[in-house]
Amino acid sequence: MTLDHIALALLIVMMLLVAYGVVAVYGIPYEIAKRRHHPHQDAIGAATWVSLFTLGALWPFLWIWAMSYRPDRGWGVSTGTRNLPDASTLIAQFEKRLMALERARTTQVP
Repeated sequence: MTLDHIALALLIVMMLLVAYGVVAVYGIPYEIAKRRHHPHQDAIGAATWVSLFTLGALWPFLWIWAMSYRPDRGWGVSTGTRNLPDASTLIAQFEKRLMALERARTTQVP
């Protein structure tokens, strides 16, 4: 009789551990999205629960979706960012060009 109770307790503990493991594995895409500061991390988190209830049909796509964004390069596969000048530098360049055009126009007008 005691062995029956021990076996039942072990069965319950094992079922709980398996359930916890399944939920933890299905939550991996959300954890990746959270760590990468993904702009859609809430949607990925909700979709992981939907995927859990659909027996993992969406899970590979959620993994890809979570991995496709990185804070340093955004979306896509580019390896570096373009070195664009800041706004004040652009404004200064445009002002120089505008002044040169105005000078050229005033010298051409008779």
